[in-house]
Amino acid sequence: MRIDIITALPSLLQGPFSDSILKRAIDNGLAEVHLHDLRNYGSGKHRQIDDYQFGGGAGMVMMIEPIETVINELKSQRTYDEVIYMTPDGEVFNQSMANSLSLKGNLIILCGHYKGIDERVRELLITKEISIGDYVLSGGELAAAVVSDAIIRLIPGVLNNETSALSDSFQDDLLAPPVYTRPAEYEDLKVPEILLSGNFGAIDKWRHEQAEKRTAKRRPDIWNKKHKTDE
Repeated sequence: MRIDIITALPSLLQGPFSDSILKRAIDNGLAEVHLHDLRNYGSGKHRQIDDYQFGGGAGMVMMIEPIETVINELKSQRTYDEVIYMTPDGEVFNQSMANSLSLKGNLIILCGHYKGIDERVRELLITKEISIGDYVLSGGELAAAVVSDAIIRLIPGVLNNETSALSDSFQDDLLAPPVYTRPAEYEDLKVPEILLSGNFGAIDKWRHEQAEKRTAKRRPDIWNKKHKTDE
């Protein structure tokens, strides 16, 4: 998989991809992440990428030309499955969407900034708009890193135990059950006996029951939706 991220602030994205699981995925050739500084495609000696909005109002708007130039340049080199724009009014990102995007080959992610992008970019160039939640960030860079992380970790071979991703929260519309490690007793709190029994069938049943209880208690919205779908 290849992800090309277009941003006005590439330095914000260097950290997330330079350590841990994402770095290993890149080093092992399982994923490619390329950062493209939008200012390299700006106009004039100041490499302008934003301008005042028509009709007045606070905040600058990212211009069409620099964005179109970099996207067209990338498209001339390879085919892309999606051109994604990170925006608060996009479709809310979830595990199902991460699963779907992890099966793609090449993705472009455009990071918004300032007051957003010229609407015509969305009409002409963007194929998918994603939000990571109902709140506003200073820019789309951190959101792009979140989406990239969620996608890349699902690629076969990225995680040491490939079944690990399948047991993550939300994979089966349930939160993950509680987990424990040594010591078996800490400050009068003991690991549930079932986990020490060696009866893996019973353990799997217990974990599923705990996942259901946790989901119903902590995320009734997911629990109610799941049961409505089942019905």
